[in-house]
Amino acid sequence: MKEYKFTLAGKDYTMKSGLIAKQADGSVVIESNDSVVLATATMGEAMEGAGFFPLTVDFLDKFCSGGAIPHNRITRREGRPSTQAILNARICDRPIRPLFPKGATNPVQIVITPLSQDQTSDLGVLGMNAASMALTISGMPFEGPIAAVRIGLKDDQFIVNPDFNELNNLDLDLLVAGKLGAITMVESRANEISEDKMLEALALASKHIDELCQHQLEFAKEFDIETKEFTISKLEDEKVDLITQAIDLNDLEFKITTKKEFKAKFKEVLNKVLEKLESAIEEETISKSNVYDLLNKAFEKVMRKNILEKDSRIDNRSLTEVRSLQSWVGLFERTHGSGLFERGETQSVTTMTLGGPQDALLIENYFEEEEKTYYHQYNFPAYSVGEARPNRGPSRRDIGHGNLAEKALLAVIPTQEQFPFTIRVTSEIVGCNGSSSMASVCGSTLSLMDGGVPLKAPVAGIAMGLVSNEDETQFKILSDIQSLEDFAGDMDFKVTGTRTGITALQMDIKLKGLKQEVLANALNQAKDGLNHILDHMESVIDKPRSEVSKHAPIIATIQINPDKIKEVIGKGGETIQKLTAETNTEISIEQDGMVTICAKTKEGYDEAVRRISEITYEPQAGETFDAKVVRIENFGAFVEIMPGKQGLLHVSKISPERINHPSDILKIGQILKVKLTEVDREGRYNFSHKEFFKKPAQSPDQKEGQAPEQEKSEQDKEK
Repeated sequence: MKEYKFTLAGKDYTMKSGLIAKQADGSVVIESNDSVVLATATMGEAMEGAGFFPLTVDFLDKFCSGGAIPHNRITRREGRPSTQAILNARICDRPIRPLFPKGATNPVQIVITPLSQDQTSDLGVLGMNAASMALTISGMPFEGPIAAVRIGLKDDQFIVNPDFNELNNLDLDLLVAGKLGAITMVESRANEISEDKMLEALALASKHIDELCQHQLEFAKEFDIETKEFTISKLEDEKVDLITQAIDLNDLEFKITTKKEFKAKFKEVLNKVLEKLESAIEEETISKSNVYDLLNKAFEKVMRKNILEKDSRIDNRSLTEVRSLQSWVGLFERTHGSGLFERGETQSVTTMTLGGPQDALLIENYFEEEEKTYYHQYNFPAYSVGEARPNRGPSRRDIGHGNLAEKALLAVIPTQEQFPFTIRVTSEIVGCNGSSSMASVCGSTLSLMDGGVPLKAPVAGIAMGLVSNEDETQFKILSDIQSLEDFAGDMDFKVTGTRTGITALQMDIKLKGLKQEVLANALNQAKDGLNHILDHMESVIDKPRSEVSKHAPIIATIQINPDKIKEVIGKGGETIQKLTAETNTEISIEQDGMVTICAKTKEGYDEAVRRISEITYEPQAGETFDAKVVRIENFGAFVEIMPGKQGLLHVSKISPERINHPSDILKIGQILKVKLTEVDREGRYNFSHKEFFKKPAQSPDQKEGQAPEQEKSEQDKEK
């Protein structure tokens, strides 16, 4: 077994290899505190005709690593990957994929498995670093190593690799991956921080990434690395020349504004080339797919050249120009808030739904269950890009885009104390020509403001692109990229923010790395685009509506004495279950006595408040009540002044005159006025009816001063 120890920003780490997973091409364990993460890298035989690089990254949920048993009561096994596991897999995939050769067809699988974990270590960051080290010693043609660092900001102080359980309390949570001297991936959430502060954080991350990469290179020196054969899909030069000669680049110098226009124009050029190559195709010297692929590459080359040399984009926009914008709010009557945001051909229909505490999203992790009272879910149906394919639920991409849109709004979402609703935002991408995740951010702002959610400020999003020359000495940054520019470009840099500052970033590149100068220019250019989009959105709705929708539930909180919680809940939950069923409400109670009531109608809410007030009410001596007789004993009667509040009406306190038995005057179910005379040390109530007693009316046959028949017979008995 080989072992390498190092320290980064005051924290100790250990990398090990050779003890476990020896059959994998590369296997590394990384340790930090009590956390241990295994990463393996394995390569398979080439897949002919794959048309893409078959890289898969899996991050496995392992409850046993945290000393826990899965919550599934039937199998007690881990099920589908959790949202956090999917996000961890994506952040590992994104910086690694560009560092394999173009045209690679050998399947590569990276599996990250937590073996032990505490509540402080960032398993995603540990997994990325372990995966890079496993690839570095695997012998695959991986142009790494890469490293990942998380930078936090709290009280204006940067923290390198902050504790994972503290991430939600930071003003900045920035995850950066890169190689020596260059950044390859960025993911962040921020509380409206400035561009300068973000660049400062990126510079700090780059410094530590370089340090981590050096540690990996040092550890790699201890291995005899055997280079593996890797198959690159490549068309023979003579076939490439044959097809290239048939392509007239002037035919690709067209301008379009819609995807349909592009498809029609591209098909026209493709048919022209196929006609020239008809005999070669019939003789099976080349295939139609060969022609299609090379024509695509030729188009990309023309488009990139026009941007670099002429500042000319495919749709005639300037480099900083945003596509045409249109927005609507309040589209659907029964939703609690809705917005349609349209940028070019990209459309996001976003709806907002308000709920109570019971509607919070339950997050199961290894140590405890957490609840999210604000969450965003993104859907990308096939029809949005004119395709027909089965809908098999949210993809990893859908989950990642939803998470980004959610993070973008976190900085402006009100606290539970300010707005005690659960907020679910849903984005349906009904049309897409690039930047759909950023459209969902803008749609979120519109729907939330339409629904009366008191946002601190509106948030917009924009996707920035990049085109550079072969040696990366010249580059042009594009604002608001569409699909063709994303596909043919070098960068997809998503920026969200308010007028005050940045709320989220996400960057992926196809280059081997990116200099910080490019990121700085892109951020500055993005700011102008964001302000332009915010101007448009505020022309549609400039502030949150003063009230929530009339179809939204009523949610309010009342404070009760914590000692009364058990009375509201009742034995085995009987009281609260009956209360919620009869008032059609949902009620949750915190340990501090804060009661949250979620009701569908005002009548249900008012009734729930009334009944809880009755249950928790503490009567004071001297108060009077209308009481109901519920039980009669020899020594007195028990009366109920409100549900759950009973006390004794002693026989001596029923009438000013002496009576032999309470049943002489009282009956079960009888209503009478009583006065609370005492609350004893044990909290028991003692009542009196003397003050309100009225002597029964005298019968016609009864003489003056004679007792009623019942009373007389009792008196006779006494004699």
